[in-house]
Amino acid sequence: MAGRQPALGLLGGDHGMRVALLLVAALLLSACTSDEKKEPAADDSPTPSATPTVAPPPPPPPTVGACYRLSYDEALAPTNADAPVPCTKPHTSQTFAIGELDLVANGHLLAVDSQAVRNQVAKRCPTELAPYLGATQDQLRLSLLRPVWFTPTIEESDLGAGWYRCDVIAVSGERTLAKFDRDLAKGLAKPAGRAEFAMCGTAEPGSKAFQHVLCREDHTWKAISVLDLSDLGRGGRYPGVKAVQQAGQDPCAEAARAIASDALDYEWGYEWPTADQWGAGQTYGRCWSPDPA
Repeated sequence: MAGRQPALGLLGGDHGMRVALLLVAALLLSACTSDEKKEPAADDSPTPSATPTVAPPPPPPPTVGACYRLSYDEALAPTNADAPVPCTKPHTSQTFAIGELDLVANGHLLAVDSQAVRNQVAKRCPTELAPYLGATQDQLRLSLLRPVWFTPTIEESDLGAGWYRCDVIAVSGERTLAKFDRDLAKGLAKPAGRAEFAMCGTAEPGSKAFQHVLCREDHTWKAISVLDLSDLGRGGRYPGVKAVQQAGQDPCAEAARAIASDALDYEWGYEWPTADQWGAGQTYGRCWSPDPA
């Protein structure tokens, strides 16, 4: 029976298969060794530098003569960011002095809202009001014009602000600021100005209905003289209610008699400082007389 020889591959049998595998392996090895890995080329372009952050400048400092429309609470706050208004328009405060704070003590930086900084301004502003208004201290004390002051916010201080601002206001009635429509510089220099801002009362001093108001408002009493009591306090301490009360009896009676139409028939009143007022610098009292005008 004739047999058939199995077909052989090109190289024939197992030997051919092994040779073929060796050739394939050689080709693969050749392909691997010829594929060289190249390092990425260095980037010669310069590395961009970070843009430095520039802090914004502090807001501009206040200016003397600027006018503001403040509420009662805003006037008593330690800071204020209101924009000025024309002084010919109704306003409730006017800046009469500015200056620079001393924010370093014993080599240490003071916080702008610290008590030490507030004490600085509390001493400086009151001393500059009378000269700005063209008044003596007694003329100022017989008016309702008073100083308030402001310092920068903590954020403004961090930006470099170190100013203080002194404003003049008038509290007429309970928690109410009087409105002005003119420049207050030298406002007490003439009799007409002193009459415009004079201090009057809604009732007899010491009574429950008594409030300070401008004399242009409804009133029944008027402050007529000032009594200095500073000599009563030893070392600046409050001398006590009895001492300050008794000190004004004779002087106020005489002041009222001097302006009365009848020297034998007149009334008088006396307003003396409390301990808190004394501590805040009011070391004086006021004499009052009825004023039905």
